[in-house]
Amino acid sequence: MKYFIQFSYFGKSYHGWQRQPNAITVQQVLEEALSTLIRYPIETVGAGRTDAGVHAKAMFAHFETDAIENDTIENDEIDGMTGLIYRLNAFLPPAIAVQHIFEVSDAAHARFDATERTYEYWVVQEKNPFYSDYAHYVKVPLDIQAMNEAATMLLGYGDFESFSKSNTDVKTYRCSIKNAIWERHNDKLVFTITADRFLRNMVRAVVGTLLEVGMKKRSSADVKRIINSKDRSQAGPSVPAKGLYLTSVRYPENLIQQHG
Repeated sequence: MKYFIQFSYFGKSYHGWQRQPNAITVQQVLEEALSTLIRYPIETVGAGRTDAGVHAKAMFAHFETDAIENDTIENDEIDGMTGLIYRLNAFLPPAIAVQHIFEVSDAAHARFDATERTYEYWVVQEKNPFYSDYAHYVKVPLDIQAMNEAATMLLGYGDFESFSKSNTDVKTYRCSIKNAIWERHNDKLVFTITADRFLRNMVRAVVGTLLEVGMKKRSSADVKRIINSKDRSQAGPSVPAKGLYLTSVRYPENLIQQHG
């Protein structure tokens, strides 16, 4: 049987989502916890990757097993999984939390069935110790209007090789960006971007470039030139991972409504 699992994590202590040979990752910790509680080796497939230090408010993965026993999930109230979720959260470290586990069809896929993903990037403009691990501190003034004008230009393009990590093994650099906007949320500035897919390091490179626009180091015309160049060296620097959050992964409604 196949299951989807929804979870969140604070990425500071992890070398990203995907398993690495010589570093601790979220996938490794989650698989070890699932395998221990289900008493069967579990392998997960995530909705995508997140870089080292990046956080996720809503991440999905799928796994397959026929080893979930009735006594493991007794007294469950939601999809027969409340007991397993409770035990899993008790077993996992504080930086990782599971919200839902639900059965899906054998054909469902956490990565390939995802229709869009949304990230936020947090910026603060006053030194704040309570955001030291949660946001990027930019002390110079920023022209938010210019940053939003430049962000809107992203929607008119499809190839984002200029914002991709160099020497990345991908078949295409094409992405369909549906939304990109800077907004003030109380004491922080939040950049929200939604697309069908993202390249490695893409959001952090986009944010770094747009911040340079806000600092008057670049213009909106420069952003067009950068995209057309397909050259990562032309774009701005990648901002720190600590300010980046995966906030949403969307799937077809029938997949969620039918199975969870």
